[in-house]
Amino acid sequence: MSMKKSWRDRLASYPHLPTVKEIPSPMRKRHGEGTIATPSPREVEEAMRGVPEGRLATVMGIGEDIAVRHRATIGCTVTTAIFAHMVAHAAEDSKAEDRTPYWRTLKIGGELNPKYPGGIEAQMARLEAEGHTVVQRGKRYFVEDFAKKLSRTR
Repeated sequence: MSMKKSWRDRLASYPHLPTVKEIPSPMRKRHGEGTIATPSPREVEEAMRGVPEGRLATVMGIGEDIAVRHRATIGCTVTTAIFAHMVAHAAEDSKAEDRTPYWRTLKIGGELNPKYPGGIEAQMARLEAEGHTVVQRGKRYFVEDFAKKLSRTR
């Protein structure tokens, strides 16, 4: 019988990261020449931990900060988003006093992430408890005026 890896174990299973490589050819049309930084899960978790109460971050912003840290042209936001998802689930397995405040990390445009533990409702409740206003646009939810509340994660 195989045991399923814990979220914390999954985060630890990327010893080859971070890396900085040339931007792959399929991405060059959009991003141009240069390098791409692929973060480690630990870097993403540290960035998410660094967002203070009342402030916010986006996956895109964390990716940009990681690119700057590694002196790369761009950061891999796909990998950053995957690791943010994993960090959120690992945080739910942590003690409350040691929990990474993942709910403060939003998708592009300030959108709430339905894949975080508890879905939109749980993230919305935590954000509203910290004083943020969440608005619905169609079927999606966003933090109102999120750009004014962004925090650097470097």
